[in-house]
Amino acid sequence: MTRLVFCRKYKQELPGLLAPPLPGQVGKDLYENVSEKAWKEWQSNQTMLINEHRLSLMEPDSRKFLMKEMHRFLENEEYARAEGYIPPSS
Repeated sequence: MTRLVFCRKYKQELPGLLAPPLPGQVGKDLYENVSEKAWKEWQSNQTMLINEHRLSLMEPDSRKFLMKEMHRFLENEEYARAEGYIPPSS
């Protein structure tokens, strides 16, 4: 049976993550409050940000930037996007 969570991004019950995506309290919070759909969308945006900004995950500033943008994305606040990216139409 699929585990449902009340997704903070979509404000509705959706299938949850299979496991915490990050260690510690942040991972626990994501596991309990973020849907699999929202997390996959964040991962896609994160990949575009890493590529466009040429971020290195070895650098603390890059990791800090991505964490800040992840929280903004999941809270439906204004977040960084890849410049010029136009999502495919459904």
